[in-house]
Amino acid sequence: MTLTRADFHEQNQASAHAEAQRLLAQKAVLQGTWLSWVASQIYLLRPAAYASMVRRELARLQEPCEK
Repeated sequence: MTLTRADFHEQNQASAHAEAQRLLAQKAVLQGTWLSWVASQIYLLRPAAYASMVRRELARLQEPCEK
């Protein structure tokens, strides 16, 4: 059975969020080298759809809170 895009997203959302949080947690530790490090970490993620989910989640986590 082939997963639909929505099914894939639903099954992997929690994992993508956790991975994005893990990557973001290293920002303070790595400072100036974080951006290249995080890019390399995302590059290693498979499948590509999952890597995209992590990238989007990471961007969302970095957005300033709007109130």
